[in-house]
Amino acid sequence: MEKKYNETIWANYHTHTTRCGHACGEDREYVEAAIAAGFKVMGFSEHTFYPNGFKSGMRMDINDADGYFASIDKLREEYKNDIDIYAGLETEYFPEYFDKLIDFCKDYPVEYMILGQHFTPDEQHGIYLGGDFKDKKYLDLYVDYVIEGIKTGKFMYVAHPDLPRYVGENAAELLDEGFEKICIAAKACNVPLEINMLGLVRGIQYPSDKFFKIAGKHQNDVIIGMDVHNPKHYDNKPAISKCIELAKKYDLNLLESIDIKHK
Repeated sequence: MEKKYNETIWANYHTHTTRCGHACGEDREYVEAAIAAGFKVMGFSEHTFYPNGFKSGMRMDINDADGYFASIDKLREEYKNDIDIYAGLETEYFPEYFDKLIDFCKDYPVEYMILGQHFTPDEQHGIYLGGDFKDKKYLDLYVDYVIEGIKTGKFMYVAHPDLPRYVGENAAELLDEGFEKICIAAKACNVPLEINMLGLVRGIQYPSDKFFKIAGKHQNDVIIGMDVHNPKHYDNKPAISKCIELAKKYDLNLLESIDIKHK
């Protein structure tokens, strides 16, 4: 049966705040921008702190957690008649720290987590995978960590699964192999994969035709994640349309929304 695709989207679960150090705008501005753009559902998903005290330049500090969740709770109540707001986190799967992170988060009203792997083996001791790299071991770790993360059952979906920019020996073949493994694991665990809008805004390597062609073969569920770092991103209709066209191109199962229960 032919799939039907809407012309736009009305739910986005991938929104950042200034707490990560590379976004702009007040929390309230994001909510009001989402409402103005016609969104019915939005989720905040700030980059998660390390539970071991490491100070990152791209994540919310552990001391910001109280203020982050308090802000979301306040805005949710204030705008309850206009939009449904959820409290989430964008988290990496670092095996050494993951259980500690889950334990820490039990004290907070975390309603969902998305898996956004940027580093292997971690930020302190590894490399950023979104830039050119030639060492195959980092690509292998990325694939392994994403699959392990999927299998934990803790993640609502996988953000920018096509992030790695491996340019080493046999790059095309090895990327295809790694991407296929991720798609198979995601399908088996019923975990959606994200078509990341910010990649289009920035003109970088994702969302990748290479990746989503493979996802189409496996009939993966996908969702558009806007990866908002500026309130203006909520009104980027051309980029949203391109994400929808990518889903159409590969006959992907594009989800309109994901069911989350408020805590």
